[in-house]
Amino acid sequence: MTPAHFTFTLTFILGFSGLAFHRKHLLSALLCLEAMMLSLYIAMALWTFQMESIATSSTPLMLLAFSACEASAGLALLVATARTHGTDHLKNLNLLQC
Repeated sequence: MTPAHFTFTLTFILGFSGLAFHRKHLLSALLCLEAMMLSLYIAMALWTFQMESIATSSTPLMLLAFSACEASAGLALLVATARTHGTDHLKNLNLLQC
């Protein structure tokens, strides 16, 4: 395993473990999701570089664009949640009470 592969694998695992174990605030969950998406972007860019294919060269850019859209939607939900509930604590967010 090359150091680059080890780095993006470790980044993805750390983002996933942060999402699984440290779910106190909605903002921290969104940051962990963003770390996971950026590690996937690095993996896709390395894969495209290793394959030396013109057909898959736009794939990392599309993944980055979708990641930016996901982040903006997550921040919009964070603002809406903070305005309606007054906090971004995940324990206070119950879908049955909304």
